[in-house]
Amino acid sequence: MGTMPRTARYAAHILLAALALSGCRSSAPPSAAGSGTPSGSPSGEPSAAPSTPVQVCTSLVSYWAKETLLGTKWSGLDWEQKGLSNGQYAIQEDAVAAGRAEERTAGQGKALELIDRFVARRCAEQDGATASSENWRPPT
Repeated sequence: MGTMPRTARYAAHILLAALALSGCRSSAPPSAAGSGTPSGSPSGEPSAAPSTPVQVCTSLVSYWAKETLLGTKWSGLDWEQKGLSNGQYAIQEDAVAAGRAEERTAGQGKALELIDRFVARRCAEQDGATASSENWRPPT
């Protein structure tokens, strides 16, 4: 009988990897601040990763600001654990403060919407806020 030919083994490995990845993707829970789809895309399929510094900043900072406002399990991580630069963390802090003020007057839904707009504007103004990625920031 012997062993499988090399191409058959390769195809079997690819098939197993594809099955494993598709199983993981469909069982992943939505984020607490998301729209119920893994990447927020209408079809539920993961969308392409953001490609510009502004898109990365907006996606990352908005996610963590919403998680902080909602008080989720991982919201207490520090800026390095969240993968934020110092500038991005400053935007997150400002967005959370603005979101909390909005939440008091207009409710949580409006606060989450405000965070998206606020973060998008600030990330665009600072071209992604990646210039301040040194490993230290004075406490506030």
